[in-house]
Amino acid sequence: MQVFVLLFNARTENEGIHTLKVGDRNVVLMFESEEDATRFGLMLEAQDFSNPAVERFEDDEIEEFCREAGYECKLVPEGMLAVPPDQNVDVTDWQPEGTKATQPESSESEFSDSELDRIRRQLEGLL
Repeated sequence: MQVFVLLFNARTENEGIHTLKVGDRNVVLMFESEEDATRFGLMLEAQDFSNPAVERFEDDEIEEFCREAGYECKLVPEGMLAVPPDQNVDVTDWQPEGTKATQPESSESEFSDSELDRIRRQLEGLL
């Protein structure tokens, strides 16, 4: 089944997927309807987020991405009005296009460079 997710800086080196923070978990919303995903993106924009792109993927590809990234995913049925939370996280893992990302103090990464390259190729294959 095809679903729609929200991406920031789509098709760039600085691409990020929209997640909701639920407790200590990150949850990716998979919308059945492109229109519902677009509406959610417009609500995010109203909260001063950068303009997200609505992208179509196979649900199993997003589910696999979430498993590998340690995220969860939730299907939003067509016609269900999903509303962004009132508060957003202060620091994102991506930066709006054109801004320089700050590097953490530690040079250690959760993923090795080869693992990041593999994930990047896999994501590019999804497009």
